[in-house]
Amino acid sequence: MTTESPQGPLRLQVERFLTHLRATRNYSPHTLRAYGKDLEAFVVKYPELEPGGIERVHVRAFLADLQKEGGLARATILRRMAALRSFVKFLRAGGLLKGNPVFGVPLPKRGRPLPKFLTESEMTELFSAPQNYDADQYARDRSLLELIYSSGLRRSEVTSLNVGDVDSLSGTVRVFGKGSKERIVPVGNDALRCLRDYLKRRNGPEDADPLFLNSRGGRLSDGGIVYLLGRWIKRSSLKKKITPHVLRHSFATHLMNHGCDIRTVQEMLGHSSLQTTQIYTHVSLDRMKEVYKGAHPRSAK
Repeated sequence: MTTESPQGPLRLQVERFLTHLRATRNYSPHTLRAYGKDLEAFVVKYPELEPGGIERVHVRAFLADLQKEGGLARATILRRMAALRSFVKFLRAGGLLKGNPVFGVPLPKRGRPLPKFLTESEMTELFSAPQNYDADQYARDRSLLELIYSSGLRRSEVTSLNVGDVDSLSGTVRVFGKGSKERIVPVGNDALRCLRDYLKRRNGPEDADPLFLNSRGGRLSDGGIVYLLGRWIKRSSLKKKITPHVLRHSFATHLMNHGCDIRTVQEMLGHSSLQTTQIYTHVSLDRMKEVYKGAHPRSAK
């Protein structure tokens, strides 16, 4: 979190809160940055406010400002309010704040937009992009994208993988997800083949070495994954915005479309709540309706 302005009473407590999350909840650097950014908006509005002086009127005014800002998505507003709620809980637990100023503050209803994903034919097009740059980089990029789609991994999970986390014999990968929770996820044959080709080019890396390296030989970062995916897309025939998370959504959607049960998808995605995974049932249902309309003789209008 940026701390260019003088440390005020609230900002100091935010720093303590982020340290607490890092030490006790094992939050990733990406999540901690998001919490810091969301809470900074509250600190900027009330730079001189004492932690114990936070009242419901402050929370309501903060929410009103967020709703007045142009271009702020509803999900962003809800995320910032959720960060503030967690911060308030931390202050109350530490005896710095009495009462609960966020209780009863009405929030905008949470929408449930369907996840963006690629069709199976679009995935085929994506992986058919021509190889027109360095062969070693191509092998890395291809194996990385195959793995994300094959196992539904998050960016942060991919960057934290070591060579020894992939078990070619069992066809699985050991993943440490949110909160450092470990899970074992299957890896498809295409992804395993690409990974073997990539690792052969690295002349026998050790199990403790990073699975994916950047051009300088260090561990590939989250931003590096976004960059190389963008480079790959430019060479493909697809003319749409594709993020690493779109590949993860595609993984889950295609499994559901082919009859995989929702609890198995939940385990592979590493969702702590089944409710998070249930959004893919809506996508699968839409696909089912399309197939029905095209196949059933009495479905035409």
